[in-house]
Amino acid sequence: MQIFRSLQYPNFRLHIIGQAISLMGTWMQRVAISWLVYKLTDSVFWLGFVSFISLLPSLVLSPFIGSFVDKHKKYKLVFATQIGLMIQAGTLTLLVYLGMENVLWLSILGFSQGVINAFDVLGRQSLMVHLVDNRKDLPNAIALNSSIFNAARMVGPAIGGILLSTYGEMMCFSSNFLSFIPVLITLWMMKVTENTAGLSKGSNWQGLVEGFYYLKRSPHIFSLIIVMTFSSLLVIPYTSLLPAVAKEMFHGDASTFSWFESAAGLGAMIGAINMARLKSGTNLRYQVMGAALLMGGALFLLGHSSVLMLALVYTAIVSFAMMMQNSSINTYIQTHAMPMYRARAISYYVMAFQGIFPIGSLLIGAVASYFGLRSTLYVMGVAGLLIALSYYLYLRLHIHKRLFKF
Repeated sequence: MQIFRSLQYPNFRLHIIGQAISLMGTWMQRVAISWLVYKLTDSVFWLGFVSFISLLPSLVLSPFIGSFVDKHKKYKLVFATQIGLMIQAGTLTLLVYLGMENVLWLSILGFSQGVINAFDVLGRQSLMVHLVDNRKDLPNAIALNSSIFNAARMVGPAIGGILLSTYGEMMCFSSNFLSFIPVLITLWMMKVTENTAGLSKGSNWQGLVEGFYYLKRSPHIFSLIIVMTFSSLLVIPYTSLLPAVAKEMFHGDASTFSWFESAAGLGAMIGAINMARLKSGTNLRYQVMGAALLMGGALFLLGHSSVLMLALVYTAIVSFAMMMQNSSINTYIQTHAMPMYRARAISYYVMAFQGIFPIGSLLIGAVASYFGLRSTLYVMGVAGLLIALSYYLYLRLHIHKRLFKF
């Protein structure tokens, strides 16, 4: 089938197998950490803070790491980061086993995980082009990779919710630790060829500056990064509010929270599958605009909902739109950026996505604590609609300028 065409490449198949298993454990750990923080503090602010501290490295380090990745082999970097993430998961398991869990330790381990993830995400994104022999199949590979990520996001929290309510947090953390074993095995089995001649030269600082000026010369990429930045600041942090939505708006428990996470995963997986079905030549920038519009509208309806089933549907729609927007931006950058600047261009995307997100989580957590959960969801929904409208006006103006030149 055309939708699975990138699976014909052995390296990409191994990547998918390892990721499918590992990401299940990752989502179990995320659910357990979110619930553990909320259980320890009973505060949406601390939920946002722990999310902020774990993703802060993506904001501070991503541009520098992009330059670093452009200078080194991606395969070796990814192998090293997986070992580091496995050690972090093992430490977290030991911490809970010893009964030493508190917000301070969770923040420290979250920060260390964020540092490793900052290298891992950029390494994996840049490695993707080396896992698929035919460049035309790269968008399909990116979409399938997103499908696996969101399938795990759908199934992982559901399993995590069962393990969490039955056996406690340590079972989720230890499961994540063990899930890295197949990742390391599949990475070891890969035969990746990287062209060292294409690696950038010079210092990391020089690479950072060159990457910034490349974006300035590429408004078609830079405008998408701006959209990603504002979405990550004002809209995407809705995910950090899901434990509070489950508990405060619908008087639920850990299982209810896992339903929301699974609904979000289902919506995102459908969005990723839809991306995999896209034909070459699709206007990804207009797709970004439409997804931002849908995301804002569904988020507004989530804030208005008083029926659990409808709230789960709206959550799925928000995540569907978020996946369409983010995956479209990612695909556009990977297929349009010059090879020698690709990692640096992706680094700014990661900074706008994962780096700005923790600031947004902190901001949204504080707003929700002061103004209330429903009011905050309304504001976030309106923000999403305004982002879509602003990008639409930008595209129309851009097209008008091009026509005027001719």
